[in-house]
Amino acid sequence: MEKAKVTPKDFVLWLGAMAALYAGVVAFITLVFEYINHAFPNPVTNLYYYDAYSNSSSISYETASLIVLTPVFLVLMRLIRRGIAADPSRNEIWVRRWALFLTLFLAGATMVIDLIILLNTFLQGEDLTTGFLLKVLTVLLVMGLGFMHFMADLWGYWEREKTRARMVNWAAGVLVLITIIAGFFIIGTPQQMRAQKQDAIRLQDLQNIQWQIVNYWQQKESLPVSLNDVLDPISGITIPVDPATGAPYAYKRNSPLDFVLCATFATEGGTNAGYNLPMPGKTDPTMGGEPIEDNWLHGKGEVCFDRSIDPQRYPPYSKTQ
Repeated sequence: MEKAKVTPKDFVLWLGAMAALYAGVVAFITLVFEYINHAFPNPVTNLYYYDAYSNSSSISYETASLIVLTPVFLVLMRLIRRGIAADPSRNEIWVRRWALFLTLFLAGATMVIDLIILLNTFLQGEDLTTGFLLKVLTVLLVMGLGFMHFMADLWGYWEREKTRARMVNWAAGVLVLITIIAGFFIIGTPQQMRAQKQDAIRLQDLQNIQWQIVNYWQQKESLPVSLNDVLDPISGITIPVDPATGAPYAYKRNSPLDFVLCATFATEGGTNAGYNLPMPGKTDPTMGGEPIEDNWLHGKGEVCFDRSIDPQRYPPYSKTQ
């Protein structure tokens, strides 16, 4: 019996299906990793600053990838199975067997590497954190289930058990759907994301204004009466405004060394570390007995930040020359 020949259609369908599968699996694992990072933040890398906005952007990208890649993979595999049902000899074409064996190799290799990383971490005496163990378990489960699925496909199990094959496909689809929906509970809706990004801009604007005020005081040994006094067309210094309303930020001089900056936020958030721009406040919180130099935590609505200039830490320029 003459072997079936691989047509360009076969090659394109299998290439597209495998590309969608591999990219989808990477997106799924990365998305689960981001959820784990959110639920169990690393105490070392997140000690001083946790980049929630970058984390949200990663979740959004992986979610979008899954939403697109999952139906692409299912449609391509449906076309492939329809062709095999019409011509069973297509079950033995080399591109199919190469795709299955390559997938088995990648899944097996990933599990081996995953176990090596786990054992190496343990032998080095490092802490096996909950987040790390969950990530290891995620990779093992995803790759292990994938390995068993394609091994069964290679043996023709799904062709004999079509009802179970449909059940597995539905289960995988529901799992992906639940994983995608979970992202909206973690990062919020697109409207909430937009509000958070605008609040991030507001914080950065306030910090930039704060440093312009400090620089003004070091030059003139007095605080500006209004933010218009800080404007300097020659140096290119401008005063930012609220990204949503276009309204100016509130500023008030309380004493020769004390001032207040205010903004209206759409969400709760902020950070104790600012954007690596330390500026002592009048009432600094503490962590482990050590003062935190910058407190930009804020609630929803109008929030004011009291700031006090320490002349010893920020001496006038005339006294430093």
